[in-house]
Amino acid sequence: MIFLKNIKKITFFVLLILISTKTHSNIKKPKDFFKKSFGYTLINKDSIYKKKFEKAYKKFKRKNYVEALKKSLEIYEYSKEGNENKLAHLSATLIADIYDKTHDYKKSLAYYKISLGYLKKSHPQNLDEIQKKSENYYGKIYLRIGGAYQKLYRNINISTDTLNHIQKLKDSAIYFYNKLENLNSINNDLKQYKAISYNNLSSIYQMDSLFTKAKIYAKKAINIHIETGDKINQARSQNNLGSVYLSLGDYNKAKTIYLNGIELIKNNNSQKAVKYKANLYYNLAWAMRNLKDYKAYDFQERYYEIEDNLRDNEVRGIIQEITAKHKENLEQQKIERVKEQRKLFEAQESKTNILFGALTLLILIVSGVVIYNYKLRQKNLQLKLSESNLLQQQSIEKLKSEAHTKILNAAIDGKESERKEIAEILHDNVSALLSSANMHLSATKKQLHNNTPSEIEKTQAIILEASQKVRDLSHNLVSSILLKFGLEYAIKDVAKKYSNSELKFDVSANNIHRYNQEFEIKIFNVIQELINNIIKHSKANNAEIIIKEEKSQLTILVKDDGVGFSTSSSSLNDGIGLNQIEARVKMMNGKLTINSEINNGASIFISVPIQQQKRASKLSSVS
Repeated sequence: MIFLKNIKKITFFVLLILISTKTHSNIKKPKDFFKKSFGYTLINKDSIYKKKFEKAYKKFKRKNYVEALKKSLEIYEYSKEGNENKLAHLSATLIADIYDKTHDYKKSLAYYKISLGYLKKSHPQNLDEIQKKSENYYGKIYLRIGGAYQKLYRNINISTDTLNHIQKLKDSAIYFYNKLENLNSINNDLKQYKAISYNNLSSIYQMDSLFTKAKIYAKKAINIHIETGDKINQARSQNNLGSVYLSLGDYNKAKTIYLNGIELIKNNNSQKAVKYKANLYYNLAWAMRNLKDYKAYDFQERYYEIEDNLRDNEVRGIIQEITAKHKENLEQQKIERVKEQRKLFEAQESKTNILFGALTLLILIVSGVVIYNYKLRQKNLQLKLSESNLLQQQSIEKLKSEAHTKILNAAIDGKESERKEIAEILHDNVSALLSSANMHLSATKKQLHNNTPSEIEKTQAIILEASQKVRDLSHNLVSSILLKFGLEYAIKDVAKKYSNSELKFDVSANNIHRYNQEFEIKIFNVIQELINNIIKHSKANNAEIIIKEEKSQLTILVKDDGVGFSTSSSSLNDGIGLNQIEARVKMMNGKLTINSEINNGASIFISVPIQQQKRASKLSSVS
């Protein structure tokens, strides 16, 4: 029987090796990643830093910005010290792109400028003209620098920044767009860069009410898209031009342009085309409403239908991704459970064989012993069997406890992931739509020349209130202070928020740095759950939170002077919050200690190893 089992195991591993070998043999690596992706052919292709850049770029494309930034900064420092100008240009650009995606436009702009400096070193400009093969590189970086300036002034805080500063940012954006326009190459990539810059310039001049210039640049973008046959971006530029005429009050012209744009992508159902189609229908409905054309409401319904479909697709994609991850975790847990059960069975089988051999030997030795000794032997055997059953039961209980902990932790991770995804959707999509609606109302008020109906004023106030509530909800789902400034500031902010005349929170932080974002979120949620327990149950007057880093461990002490509670196992098991905290700490390989007595307060101590920490001082040194 055992021999047959071993034969099956050997056959299984041989098949596994053959399948793995076949799978790896079918994988084809790209001949030259840099040439294919960026147009560069780098010297020293086998350099470890070239391979690291490939990994960083792939992580960036997968939206793993934390790891991508960590690797990119390492590559940039190496290329800067080793005079690897091409690699320095690429790594600085990637760092800037990461900051741009995370809305840190100041750092993004700084690294785009650094990238331009290394581009000039690796592809120097001649006095008469730029080398043709390098014009694409210059065009791309001019477009990104101009875009960074434009995003800065569009997201600026007018209450704290002067109008002069805003104008300087706007002029800088125009300056780099003009440098892009002055490039002479006629290849399609550069034409696309110019078309994007023309659209951006049209938006700038439209916001400044320079409608003649806005029309010129919108038409330039349209002409390029017609020449390159890019109907999707042509429809986008048509929408931009139609908005200029809408602002001028030429609703018939705006209507014609919007209809032309819709016709271009009428049968295109790609995500990009559907997004532009929705904007065209919305603006067309607005123009036709001003013309008092009843069909305006039909087009507005089409806009809402497209927006609902887009939103449903986004939510469906998020749900499918969460479901897939959940199924994957459950399958992994099943595999681990089967492995543990197999080990337990093999151990039990081995024990049974040993016991059987011992029993046989014992029978041969004591076969002539009297009945009393025989009964005594039977009692000893029963005792051994009882011990064996007890050990087996303890192992099963341990497996159940570990499975329960893993399932509970998976549920918490899923909840945190969902909160983060929903916060991003609220911030990136819903907030953007409300801002767009507010912009259209502002444009309408300008056209009405101070004769604005009270309904428009009320509508704008409602939109602003909704935008603020969306922003507040986004911040409640995932603390913006935690993401921007780290654990110490987020905890102090929560303590300040919940302190009042009846309950005061004191926070003491020592040697706290920036860590991996997921790690910070987990620690923050644990501390927030402890704070919630104090507020709900402790009836305390004072509470203290002490957090510090020492010897690669993060220690947290939370204590209060409230009514306390019993630390017996039965009472602790009744608290879902404490179970979640215990599961989270256990999965982080940490330790949790609870000390409390009735009417004598409570003290909870947590110690967890710091995982993949990221020093804030390191980031600030290259900012």
